[in-house]
Amino acid sequence: MELHHEFTVPVPVDDAWRALLDIERIAPCLPGATVEEYDGKTVTGSVKVRLGPITVTYKGTAVFEEQDEAAHRMVLAASGRETRGQGTARATVTGTLEERDGTTAVSVRTDLTVTGRPAQFGRGVMAEVGDRLVGQFADCLAARLAEPAAEAAPEAGAGAVTEAGAGAVTEAGAETSAEPAEKPAAGTRAQPPAYTPAEPIDLLRTAGGPVAKRVAVAGGAAAAVVLLVVAVRRLRRR
Repeated sequence: MELHHEFTVPVPVDDAWRALLDIERIAPCLPGATVEEYDGKTVTGSVKVRLGPITVTYKGTAVFEEQDEAAHRMVLAASGRETRGQGTARATVTGTLEERDGTTAVSVRTDLTVTGRPAQFGRGVMAEVGDRLVGQFADCLAARLAEPAAEAAPEAGAGAVTEAGAGAVTEAGAETSAEPAEKPAAGTRAQPPAYTPAEPIDLLRTAGGPVAKRVAVAGGAAAAVVLLVVAVRRLRRR
C-alpha cells in the first residue's frame, strides 16, 4: 500500500535537513521504535505494535539509499520481521523538504508491505494510524529543535560555575577535581547514548473508531459462530 503524509517543521530547511539525519537526536520521537545502532547510513533497531492484549515486535534495519542535500530529498529502505512470528514489514520511504516562509514543509511517501496480524486492518486504517503517528513525531521534533536555544543559557552558566569552582575544597576537606572529561581519540566516532525501549504503538487506541469498529464486528462474528456451534451440538443431543 502507498501512504502519503505531510508535516511542518518550524525551522529553515537546512536546519530541518540536518535534524532529520541526526538519528540519535530524533530517535526518541519515533513512535514505538528503539534504535540500537547507527553507523551513518544503516539503522538497526526494532518497532513494537500493540494489538489489544498482543504486542508484536519487528526487528530489522533501515538503510539510507539516497541523501540528496541539494534537492533536500532522502530515500530510506526498511525491512523487519516479527521476533515471535512469521509476519514481515517492508517499506520504502521517500522524504522531500521544501522551505516555506522560514519553516520547512516535509512530504513523506511510503510504499508499505505488511504481513501478519497488523495487515488485517487494511489501507484505510493504516493511513489514519500513520497520520496520527506522523503528527506525534512532528510535535516531538519541533520541541526538540527548540531545545538548543532554551539550553544555551543554563549551559553557559554551568561552565562559569565549573571554572569558578575549580580546585575548591568541599566541606569534608577533599579537593574537587577540575580536570576536563576525557575526550574520544581523534578519528573515532563517539558512541551514541544508550536507548531505553520505546512504548509500543497502540494500534487500537491510535486509530480509534475505525479499528475499534472493525474489531467489534470481528468479535461479533466470532461470537455468532460460537453460538451456532453450541446450538448445533444441542440439536444433535436431542
